Amino acid sequence: MPSPARAAPAAPAAPAGADPAVTPARRRAVLAVVVAASVLDLLDSTITNIAAPTIAADLRGGDALVQWLGAGYALALGVLLVPGGRLGDKYGRRRTFLAGIAGFTLASVACGLAPDPASLITARLVQGAFGALLIPQGFGILTSVFPRDQLGTAFSAFLPALGGSAVGGPVLAAGLIEADLFGLGWRAMFLINIVLGGVIVLAAARLLPKDRGDASVSLDGPGAALLAAAMLGLLYGLIDGSAHGWAAAPLLCMAAGLAFFALFARRQRTAANPLIEPSLLRNRGFTSGLVLGAAYFAAVSGLLYVLSLFMQKGLGFTPLRASLGLAPVAAGIVVASVASHRLITRLGRRLVAAGLVVTLAGTGWLLALVLVSGTAPGGWALVAPVLVVGLGMGTCSGTVYVITVGDIDPAESGSAGGSLTAVQQLANAVGAAAVTTVYFGSLADGQAAAAARSLATTAVTTLLCCALVRLLPRRAAPRHH
Repeated sequence: MPSPARAAPAAPAAPAGADPAVTPARRRAVLAVVVAASVLDLLDSTITNIAAPTIAADLRGGDALVQWLGAGYALALGVLLVPGGRLGDKYGRRRTFLAGIAGFTLASVACGLAPDPASLITARLVQGAFGALLIPQGFGILTSVFPRDQLGTAFSAFLPALGGSAVGGPVLAAGLIEADLFGLGWRAMFLINIVLGGVIVLAAARLLPKDRGDASVSLDGPGAALLAAAMLGLLYGLIDGSAHGWAAAPLLCMAAGLAFFALFARRQRTAANPLIEPSLLRNRGFTSGLVLGAAYFAAVSGLLYVLSLFMQKGLGFTPLRASLGLAPVAAGIVVASVASHRLITRLGRRLVAAGLVVTLAGTGWLLALVLVSGTAPGGWALVAPVLVVGLGMGTCSGTVYVITVGDIDPAESGSAGGSLTAVQQLANAVGAAAVTTVYFGSLADGQAAAAARSLATTAVTTLLCCALVRLLPRRAAPRHH
């Protein structure tokens, strides 16, 4: 369950000013379309947190399918997010948005009709790829219809919409599973996108402003391919190794992934239009924030996935009860994100440190509860520590990247924003695979031991993140960033 803020449109370089001929009613309608697309992306990135055990049991996919369901979507989205934004610049944001939502809807249907684990994993990867076409277009579309002095008000619509989706999405997915509409079971939570995605396609085709794009924009296709190969190698090695033992094949896959990542890093130094500007990587504050954010988001995304598994497999919760058990996380994220927005100018990087400490406190509380009670704690005992984890996540995820870009050149802010959002998605993918690898690798000693070791892994990673805070810029970026 990522932060609600994570699904907001990534910000490329702003286009020319808004069209004064667009009426206020048309602007609100365009805003509704963009927000709805981001909500749909957030819903589909979180529903498998709850549904994975049910899906794996139905398709007989085992632990590997559970891990791929958590990692596949985020992997494709993270690898292709920056190229997706540049495709919008090149071919037009309206055209790219329509291609993204249409492909996303068709991929959702493929997920809902998947007959076996391989088909479902492939469809999830395709779904994430089309999400990467869809999401980055939102900023440019809104900038083209809203006057600059109204953009803040327009973007303020995202937090309540995405916050409500983060709370309600998993509950909706669990409700659909238990309702078993037309005997569809878990498939209904994907097939419902025929309606949701179809409405967005029709509304977008009618309402979004036309733009021609810029044919001179170039893409770093080889760089994206190298990054995709690196991430696939690492994830396949992690998941295959945890599922079938650490034989030669998974170790070779991980080694190949590291080799491809080295080639990707070299490509970023020599490409004409790299995915990450080399000047950003020479900025100590930005690089520290990039590493801190990647480690933190990997840790907490894996933690939430493991909590869902432990609630269902260890505590015997139904999917609906597990989704309600995790709802305090989303509630805490929303509350802390709003509060952090008000405090970040005054507190700067100290707010990031506070978020890490609160996350560590919540994780430690859960760890102590599991060590003392094993698989016997009641559902109410989990509410407070789960809420504390959410408060920590909202404080940290809402501030770490705002602080990270605190001392970069304003001209680099578009590239920095896209890079950070992509890294967050890749961290979600790696975290879901890595922490669940610890969980499944410890199941021989029981559910409580598996959960405890996963929680300890998250706690240690969060503690290491604390050491990087002092390397961040002291203050947030100025408002014009």
